[in-house]
Amino acid sequence: MNTSNFSSVKFHKSSFCNYPAGCVEVGIKDGFFAIRDSKNPNNGLLVFNKEEWVAFIKGVKRGEFDPS
Repeated sequence: MNTSNFSSVKFHKSSFCNYPAGCVEVGIKDGFFAIRDSKNPNNGLLVFNKEEWVAFIKGVKRGEFDPS
């Protein structure tokens, strides 16, 4: 999906947001999930299909992305 398709989508910040350090925002459209940096929302998006999104969330819950 082209990232410009998300221009009218409302993005939501995580409830775990630690502002002002920065947050991840998520937008959903047509079965695709986009994430962006709340401090730099115009710096681009990462877009995932449903299977990729589920795998990403499972990895987050398992701590795969926690800093060492």
